[in-house]
Amino acid sequence: MGLSPLAVSPAIAADTTPDSVASEVSHNYMNKDQATMQQDPKIAVVQEMITAWNEQQWNKIGDLFTEDGVLHSMMLDPIVGREAIRARIVAMGEGIEEITLHIHNIGRVGDVVVIERTDEFTYKGHKGKVPVVGILEVEGDKVSVWREYYDRAELIEAMGLSDDFDPAA
Repeated sequence: MGLSPLAVSPAIAADTTPDSVASEVSHNYMNKDQATMQQDPKIAVVQEMITAWNEQQWNKIGDLFTEDGVLHSMMLDPIVGREAIRARIVAMGEGIEEITLHIHNIGRVGDVVVIERTDEFTYKGHKGKVPVVGILEVEGDKVSVWREYYDRAELIEAMGLSDDFDPAA
């Protein structure tokens, strides 16, 4: 029987040292979370997307969206449709020499996958990084909606640009 983060089993309660209780609760909770994440099909799709970014597989990133998918950097108008998303990603990818999405936290909240990460990259010779939170809706084995929250000015500066690369910004 696994423990919830707030419950303590009678066996643990018999040992009243706070360190042993915290260690046991943390151990059981982490094992449950790791097992859930490995088996969660929505998280698996998001992990496949992260891998595609890290491997600079720009077309695959587009392929991982539903036909009517939405990519929405929240400070810009959303990009709608797999082909429009693919075109945007491929164009942006032309300037990316290296990229790693460092995942700090990933998990499910209700029916969405939440990822907290730092994107570290080299864009047209300029090294930069920016913290990001992504909220992804997954249908089957595709992303239907990907909302991104980050500081746009920080991203532009990290890319070494003086003007935004998106004319609509």
